[in-house]
Amino acid sequence: MILPMILSAEVAAAKTTGQPIVALESTIITHGMPHPQNLEVAQQVENDIRALGAVPATIAVLDGTLHIGLDPAQLVQLSQSRNTAKLSRADLAACMASGGTGATTVAATMIAAHAAGIAVFATGGIGGVHKGAEHSFDISADLTELAQTPVTVVAAGAKAILDVDKTLEVLETNGVPVIAVGQDSFPAFWSAHSPLPAPLRMDDPAQIARAHRLRAALGLPGGQLVANPIPAQDEIPAENLAPIIAQAQAEADQQGVTGKAVTPFLLARIFDLTQGRSLTANIALVRNNARLAARIAQALIALP
Repeated sequence: MILPMILSAEVAAAKTTGQPIVALESTIITHGMPHPQNLEVAQQVENDIRALGAVPATIAVLDGTLHIGLDPAQLVQLSQSRNTAKLSRADLAACMASGGTGATTVAATMIAAHAAGIAVFATGGIGGVHKGAEHSFDISADLTELAQTPVTVVAAGAKAILDVDKTLEVLETNGVPVIAVGQDSFPAFWSAHSPLPAPLRMDDPAQIARAHRLRAALGLPGGQLVANPIPAQDEIPAENLAPIIAQAQAEADQQGVTGKAVTPFLLARIFDLTQGRSLTANIALVRNNARLAARIAQALIALP
């Protein structure tokens, strides 16, 4: 069966001419922030990538068809959509089979990017092991996707609401390279540093691109997690965030929030408790990740 997939005109032209391409998820548009800010940020991130000579490919499912890159009208349509499905590995095919519309998470975006021959993907933060996972077994599919799908993912670490220590352990068990950029500590999403040491460090996009290519040459499955710290001027210090995250988690536990509802609940409460600073930081880190991803994609194209 042929995969029902449409490349935007911009992405199709880039593949024909050999331009670098950076994949982008779409849940940040549908589930990350309100309209019209979600549209403005999506446009900013795409333009950040274009400014560095690469082509953005925002990925989503529209009426059962997988779109690799959205044209301006489709981006507006997605930003205004309501009750859009949030798609991961488990439900991507089901949404397409039923003719649905859905936004792709990290895992689903990796799958779609790989299907379209795109090797680099920029996001905000990956999912991971939720706090209390020893009881709930709540572990994001993003981690197993990184272990099996050969896409380099640029993120500001794992979302700070997670059990980051256990997240790193699961990534290590699954053989996923975790590469911090410009520092020896693992970034903490809204904060540039955490107490946790980064497993690997690389400061040069060309070196990261070579590592991606060499994993393929070695026959190793899976991708790379490039942990890119939020710029210092945009961060929220970790010591300020810790009690806020703890309060939000306690409220989620008290209200019995579970499964896919946990992350949006926590992010919404942290937004309220930080008076919007968490969203401002989130926008800054996503744009920062997109710029680094564009440089890595450029470096990949330059390799023989």
